Amino acid sequence: MAVKKSELYSLLWEACNKLRGGVEPSRYKDYVLVLLFFKYVSDRYKGQRFAEFTVNEGASFDDLIAAKGKPDVGERVDVILQKFLEDNKLVGALPDVWYDVKKLDQKN
Repeated sequence: MAVKKSELYSLLWEACNKLRGGVEPSRYKDYVLVLLFFKYVSDRYKGQRFAEFTVNEGASFDDLIAAKGKPDVGERVDVILQKFLEDNKLVGALPDVWYDVKKLDQKN
């Protein structure tokens, strides 16, 4: 069954609003872009020696997936991303976001 473009946009927007939680709309892009960049680099360079980026054990997108459902998921995400940034000397190069689940769950 085909979905109309307007229905698809509506569904995607609704999903984004649920995921955004307490993050201000103007900052939401920072969270999403950091995760998209991390996902791309992790998929592209994981396991490759002498690559442009280093994706070490404990600092890959797979590690984020493994954190899903854990009570301290926000802290785990922060640790994984920080390790990746430090391993690649990228600290301060990406938007400064923290995946504090309590903050993200708060509604504006």
